[in-house]
Amino acid sequence: MDKNLIKKKYLQKIKQLQKFNKAYFEKSVPLVSDAKYDEFKKEIINLENRYDFLSHPYSPSVVIGHKPSKNFKKVLHKVPMLSLANAFSVSDLENFEKKIRNYLNIDKYYKIEYSVEPKIDGISASLSYKLGKFSLGLSRGDGQEGEDITKNLETIKDIPLVISKDNFPDEIDIRGEVYIKNSDFEILKNKFANPRNAASGSLRQKNPTETSKIPLRFIAYSFGYKGNLKCNSQSDYLKLLSEWGFITNPLNKTITGIDNLMENYHDIENKRSEIDFDIDGLVYKINKFELQNRLGFVPILLVGL
Repeated sequence: MDKNLIKKKYLQKIKQLQKFNKAYFEKSVPLVSDAKYDEFKKEIINLENRYDFLSHPYSPSVVIGHKPSKNFKKVLHKVPMLSLANAFSVSDLENFEKKIRNYLNIDKYYKIEYSVEPKIDGISASLSYKLGKFSLGLSRGDGQEGEDITKNLETIKDIPLVISKDNFPDEIDIRGEVYIKNSDFEILKNKFANPRNAASGSLRQKNPTETSKIPLRFIAYSFGYKGNLKCNSQSDYLKLLSEWGFITNPLNKTITGIDNLMENYHDIENKRSEIDFDIDGLVYKINKFELQNRLGFVPILLVGL
């Protein structure tokens, strides 16, 4: 295909993706299904991998999320909310682990532990606590800055407003997902297209009283700025979250070995209809923080279901 035609096709896809993003993130009215949206992003990334002359500042390989809404105050995240690398096959998982081993110079006999859990299809949020009090709540936004939705988040019963535990850091950003259970969505399905759409629209209400009428939930799974957090692994951190009063994903597991990762993948896939929230993949994190620190970043992989 002619180089100019390839560029034209690529730019058309970028423009279309921007339309999808605007509808999805700003208006909470998705134009396509999540599966088609992910496939569309994959098509763009595949074109970039195939033709090295293709690049764009709004490519899904560069952009995280979408710019914050103008309806709320914008606030910078102390620590950026990172995107998830995508995997679609066993070979992708194998390559992911191979890169980690090569970078850390560890042999094939060392068992790398992964913390694995289903990714809830909801709205990411970052909760800032100072001296045990919930002080600021932000949406993901574009990963660098988010929307100040503190008042709306305060209406969610799963979010502790005050934490008095001695081992709770003086300052920390607790990160997780705001979502609606499928069973709770039954009373809302005439107003919204799906649970994620309902969660997104509810968090963007100007009046927190209206938000409080929606059965929003929050599951905690990570942190941004962590102050004096004393913890050695993701699995230990999840235990601390529960101790502090947060809900964590009951399907989280610590797993070693690609074969075991795939066995768990198929197990979740078979149970999908029984799970009371929408999921759009499995998130894999290296469990030990020491290895994460040696890598210089937190390697996170999303495997689509």
